[in-house]
Amino acid sequence: MVEFHPIQLSDRTWIGELFHLSQYRGSEYCFSNSYNWRKAYQIECTRLGNRALIRSDGGHGRNYLYPAGDGDLKEAILAMKADADKDGLPFRLNGVTDEMRDCLEENFPGAFEFSERRDQFDYIYSVDKLSSLSGKKLHGKRNHINRFLETYDWRFEPLTLDNLPYAFEMNQQWKQIIAQEGEDNQSLDQEGEAVKSAFDHFTDLGLKGGLLIADGRPVAYTMGSPLTEDTFIVHIEKAFWDVPGAYPMINQQFVRYACEGFTYVNREDDTGDEGLRKAKQSYYPDILLRKFHAVWRG
Repeated sequence: MVEFHPIQLSDRTWIGELFHLSQYRGSEYCFSNSYNWRKAYQIECTRLGNRALIRSDGGHGRNYLYPAGDGDLKEAILAMKADADKDGLPFRLNGVTDEMRDCLEENFPGAFEFSERRDQFDYIYSVDKLSSLSGKKLHGKRNHINRFLETYDWRFEPLTLDNLPYAFEMNQQWKQIIAQEGEDNQSLDQEGEAVKSAFDHFTDLGLKGGLLIADGRPVAYTMGSPLTEDTFIVHIEKAFWDVPGAYPMINQQFVRYACEGFTYVNREDDTGDEGLRKAKQSYYPDILLRKFHAVWRG
């Protein structure tokens, strides 16, 4: 029987190695995501041979992540199922892509019931698209940026330990504004906890970030990290809505700074939020990475 433990910074090396072996583009396969959301989702992990076993217990009950690595898949799946059985819980896998679904069907024919999870689909764009914003479809984005350039005395700064406090202060101001607008307090607090973890462990997690200054004050910031050999992932992006063009500007400037050598940018899912979905669709993703929920039915 495998023994899980709460995910720790010391797990980064071995989990990162197994994630790298798999080259999965899903946003779940980034150590910094698992670590930063560890408290909200009670994320725990263990290693079985050359597979990373990860489970969560937050909000929606017990869920497991399809095991990354190149070890024995059947052994890993059955070990996670035994862990769920031990606690009298259904065995469920979250964030299952088409590729993973095919592997599960091949190794466990008919054992899983799959249901599509649209809210968890990842929006993946080409670096060239987000950097250049060329073409008729993105004409509106270019207009927003041009208006920003004409209106503000601006600069973009890579996040460092020197300017990190200014980005965090801007984040706290953003959070207050959103709270006043009636955002769900629990989800806002959970996100706030994850964001604070990213700031507290910026260097330890190997994060990159950017800060946008307009007329002398921070108006947007963002953070991300490498996901696969060809894909970079953006974890956090915040901007003040009363600064027109701040969102598309920080998006473009950060991609130009952080994504050299990468082909794609994963901007994660929309969580089912209509406004966020519309915003992500407005950039016309090159890949909409499908996700499924897999439940063991034997």
